[in-house]
Amino acid sequence: MKKSSFAKICFGLSLLFYVFTVSCVKSPASPDSDGKTSGTIENTSQFSHYDDKAIADESNTSEWLAYGRTHSETRFSPLKDINMENVDQLKVDWFVDLPMDVGLVSTPLVVDGVMYFTGTMNIVRAVNAVTGELLWTYDPKVGEAIKGKRQVGWVHNRGISFYKGKIYAATWDGRLFALDHKTGEKIWEVVTFDPNRSLYITGAPKAFAGKVLIGNGGTEEGPTRGWVTAYDAETGEEAWKFYIVPGNPADGFENETMEMAAKTWTGEWWKHGGGGNAWHGFTYDAELDVLYIGTGNGSPWNRKIRSPEGGDNLFLCSIVALNPNTGEYLWHYQTTPGETWDYNSNMDIVLTDLEIEGKTVKALLHAPKNGFFYVINRETGKLISAEPFVETTWASKIDLETGKPVEVPGSRYETDRAVITPNPWGAHSWHAMSYNPQTGLTYIPTLHSAVGFSDEGIDLETWQAKEFEGGVGVNMDFDPRDNPRKYPASLTAWDPVKQELAWSIPQETFWNGGTLTTASNLLLQGRSDGKLLAYDAKTGEVLWTKNLGLGISSPPITYKINGKQYVSVLVGFGGGYAAIGGQEAYELGWSYKTHVRRLVTFSLEGSGEMPDLPPPHFPKPLVDPDWKIDKDLASRGAQEIGKCTGCHGWGVYSAGMAPDLRASSIPLEFSSFKDIVKEGSRNALGMPAFPDMSDEQLEALQHYIRNRAKETLPEYEELMKKKDLASN
Repeated sequence: MKKSSFAKICFGLSLLFYVFTVSCVKSPASPDSDGKTSGTIENTSQFSHYDDKAIADESNTSEWLAYGRTHSETRFSPLKDINMENVDQLKVDWFVDLPMDVGLVSTPLVVDGVMYFTGTMNIVRAVNAVTGELLWTYDPKVGEAIKGKRQVGWVHNRGISFYKGKIYAATWDGRLFALDHKTGEKIWEVVTFDPNRSLYITGAPKAFAGKVLIGNGGTEEGPTRGWVTAYDAETGEEAWKFYIVPGNPADGFENETMEMAAKTWTGEWWKHGGGGNAWHGFTYDAELDVLYIGTGNGSPWNRKIRSPEGGDNLFLCSIVALNPNTGEYLWHYQTTPGETWDYNSNMDIVLTDLEIEGKTVKALLHAPKNGFFYVINRETGKLISAEPFVETTWASKIDLETGKPVEVPGSRYETDRAVITPNPWGAHSWHAMSYNPQTGLTYIPTLHSAVGFSDEGIDLETWQAKEFEGGVGVNMDFDPRDNPRKYPASLTAWDPVKQELAWSIPQETFWNGGTLTTASNLLLQGRSDGKLLAYDAKTGEVLWTKNLGLGISSPPITYKINGKQYVSVLVGFGGGYAAIGGQEAYELGWSYKTHVRRLVTFSLEGSGEMPDLPPPHFPKPLVDPDWKIDKDLASRGAQEIGKCTGCHGWGVYSAGMAPDLRASSIPLEFSSFKDIVKEGSRNALGMPAFPDMSDEQLEALQHYIRNRAKETLPEYEELMKKKDLASN
């Protein structure tokens, strides 16, 4: 397969998502016509008091009110009941099975004794935070919304917001809605982008200062120009919109900020969109009354195409400070000027005060994909310090005078293949980092991997992405010998004042979950191997381990009710790597529908009773001896499989977000295959139809899948031998 096809497939272009709607075993009712189950929350507290002051309250121990617990996004809890001396006594207190969910990546919220969370297909649930009893469910019916439409996007979502008695959530098809916290009834709903565009939403809305902010993803799916929109929290009316990159100058610029940004672009960038999509990384500074947004990478990735004469390309890969009331630009800091490696800055933006050289600095902490850890003065946007927390072969350092990276010659693959680390998965992705003001350390789920970049064979003057077909404008190849370390990930404790490593723990599996830290100097993290661990936050010593039997991508939270501290986490391997990770992700064993996804809550007084999940399972490639594979058709099918890779996995190795097509009998029978893929018979279950696919294309896909099953059967048999040896 051509390298350009590899790049397109591996990073999820033209995504096909095939997952089922969600239900909860404790649910007492089914959704009504508006998607809500019956049942209400009896508590009559004045929820209007849950405003910015409440969300900014760092002393609150009973609740978890925002994505990062408070507006500061530190994911630090002042709770101490569970500590280093007793954490080994943690046991399961209650759990909820989620049998129809797949990837779970969100952060639950806890408000006045009720836990709210979002699952697969953007279904929102409210449960009693002490017992797990289901109170209500709201189903936005994404399957119906996408019926008959071309769609891209992931069915997972990272979270919700709570503000003055309302729950705010978004759907991957582009809707933002507000729910009554007591009943789950929809109060308002808005469509945030044209549903005919190749855009999607996976991020949590951010509620602040009477507004709700939402962005979107889709940089790799077509010529996209990024933006964020703020809506009135009470009515859903649009308050303001901020474009991240400038549009066509012939149309006029929206404001002076876009006119200024346009000076950093060259050529006809607007024909390529520019990118910058803000799909994650929103923080509100309640003290300074400033909103910070993290922005995305370029569209396409290759700057030689989108901005051929160079330029910084504002505001790609930046932190942008905005007036929260008007959306007016205040300042920015760009982490990767003129980026060309998919180094977005959509990662956590954490606020704290640091003592630096004898002075208290209102700081902003940021560890984006590019591998450098940034400390920025959040009042002025001035860079204080930046050092690499992983290997960075694209840049040697950050010049503190200019604030810009000192790039390694050749890293922009100007003439030859360049081996670059971090690769496009990043040194740190969306998995939440945390900051403990007592230890003074930041805890980062860190990734270590490399990629070979080149644009050989690409016509840089004529290349153009198309809506829903996408493209990145660069070739990529992955050679394990290029990887900087023998292990793919680590848990990193980083000192932001000294800008140095405090400690690091190698991890044998990729794509581990976000972190939580507490005032008892505990650190908790779930991993993709299914284990939830508690560490000494000062030293990294492992204090407690619980195998939950399924990969964990969500970050844990903690809260205290009636004198009892709880720790909760959603268990269900998810996110981009779980969808398109390929053979390595498949070999984790979290196959589709084998392991029930769960919400699990622990306490020191828990009973510990919870049924075990099945052991890791590896779908066996189905080889039909009567099926005659046409090699020419299989070769053509290799060019079509990109439509399926975003959920069914690179190389058709499924990691659990959808069925493994190699092991499925459906592609054996043409009419059944056509009914699902072309006619959309499972549209309501989350799989979009592909009405434009011809019978010839479908047949080519069939032969490719069957050929992959035959090719990979020996690999499967060898894997089973290794597993048997390991178990013995």
